[in-house]
Amino acid sequence: MQKPEVVLDINVIFSGLYSSDGASYQILKALPQRTFEPVLSVTLLFEYEDVLRRNAKMLRLNSSQIESVLNNICDFCRHQKVHYRWRPNLKDPKDDHVLELAVAANANFIVTHNIRDFKSSNRFSVQAISPKQFLEKI
Repeated sequence: MQKPEVVLDINVIFSGLYSSDGASYQILKALPQRTFEPVLSVTLLFEYEDVLRRNAKMLRLNSSQIESVLNNICDFCRHQKVHYRWRPNLKDPKDDHVLELAVAANANFIVTHNIRDFKSSNRFSVQAISPKQFLEKI
């Protein structure tokens, strides 16, 4: 069976770093096991960095720890270039780049806490699911 390819929304990364109690943390913990293939674009990486740096105090992370987290995420992800824009498609235009990455990477899933924001992803054969649902699948 082929490993599922997924795009991890920033809210999953943030939640996993904020608390070790939930499914988001379990997904981050599973990255080294390589039971799924996360995909990443430059745009999504910049979003990760922006959100983590803006919330460093809340996450109790210093700059070098954030850098380490980002480097580890990069090491475990397949990097995907996005050549086409599919806009507008989503309720929140700031999420369009996540869907575009999923389409370009031929990803199976977008893992997010905001499933409603990605309703139209089904038109592109990409399923938006919660971290808990994703863990049940893998």
